[in-house]
Amino acid sequence: MQASRPKVAVVGHVEWVQFAHVPHVPRAGEVVHARDPFEEPAGGGGVAAVQLARLAGEAMLVTALGRDELGRRSVVRLEELGVETHAARGAAGTRKAVTLLDEADERTIITFGPRLEPQGGDEELPWDALEGMDAIYFTAGDLGALRAAREARVLVASPRAVGALGQGVPLDALVLSGDDAIERYQAGRAQEDAELVVFTEGARGGTYRERSGKSGTWSAASLPATAVDSYGCGDSFAAGLTYGLGAGLEIPAALALAARCGATCLTGNGPYQRQLTAFELDERGAGRL
Repeated sequence: MQASRPKVAVVGHVEWVQFAHVPHVPRAGEVVHARDPFEEPAGGGGVAAVQLARLAGEAMLVTALGRDELGRRSVVRLEELGVETHAARGAAGTRKAVTLLDEADERTIITFGPRLEPQGGDEELPWDALEGMDAIYFTAGDLGALRAAREARVLVASPRAVGALGQGVPLDALVLSGDDAIERYQAGRAQEDAELVVFTEGARGGTYRERSGKSGTWSAASLPATAVDSYGCGDSFAAGLTYGLGAGLEIPAALALAARCGATCLTGNGPYQRQLTAFELDERGAGRL
């Protein structure tokens, strides 16, 4: 185990998301009235980067955004949340999304526009800085970006990075939702490149298997408060796993930490109101590194 907190980063995507509460997702032709709207830069890359920053004290994000006002606001807000943000700025507009949270605390997401992904050949981005990282979480980018991220000691990936995965770049871990048919399909060949494949199953915990053939399960962490919003739980989980593996934890301990991150995020409104912090790790003794 390392004597200090690991140096961590995310290579991935950011979307400008408008959140709102609804009594239920509208049926065809129905009008529903939303309440308590707010906006944040989110998406898998953004959420994971903020969670990593809260665990490690700092984190880097390499991403792509539009050369527009939402792109500028995204960088400003992510920096406020403790993330050193490096964004290639292209002509396409920053991707937007609407997330509806219903009375069952489940979220439904609608996206607008193509997902913007960092490109490994883009000289705007500090690819050399990734070489010194202990752990990186990869959610989006081309093959060049994935190869640059592979310079980290530990590389964890999401199957959403389908365009780069499955081409022989080794992964330390691949994290996917066992209940999501799209993610299971996207994982496809990428599982062959992963030393560890993790299948999350929400309140049921999850399962994992190692390349050696060893497999296991973990239990969901107890909620520290009442469940509020499931948006960001999966990416907070993946960030916690990335942090744990980067810190030198054994797989069961890293998964237990990841489960705490997912459970904590579930108790906040939106992705950032409640995420596990370094102080909370030290308070329980599970994260003294």
